[in-house]
Amino acid sequence: MRKRKVNYPVAKTATKGARNPLVPGDPRGNRTPATAIDMTALEGRNDLSVGDRVRIGGAGLYAGELATVTALVTGVIPSATVRTDENRTRRVRAIDIERVHPER
Repeated sequence: MRKRKVNYPVAKTATKGARNPLVPGDPRGNRTPATAIDMTALEGRNDLSVGDRVRIGGAGLYAGELATVTALVTGVIPSATVRTDENRTRRVRAIDIERVHPER
């Protein structure tokens, strides 16, 4: 005996038209991006070296803490591996680091 072909119903989404973001009044057409890319992060820093005392900036983990640079990482976004005074390590973007002059 031969098996019958199965007929599936048309999907309910098949009746919707194609999305055109240029149609005026369409609330889906004028979206703003949820994130912003900081293009200055691509620039390197020449004033940092291993052993420098720095303060971690930005709004990330350990922000505002003093640290020592243990390694410099070159790449698409230059960064540095730092060790905080509490002996915790983290990789930080080079633009989020500010040098701290040694105590006199």
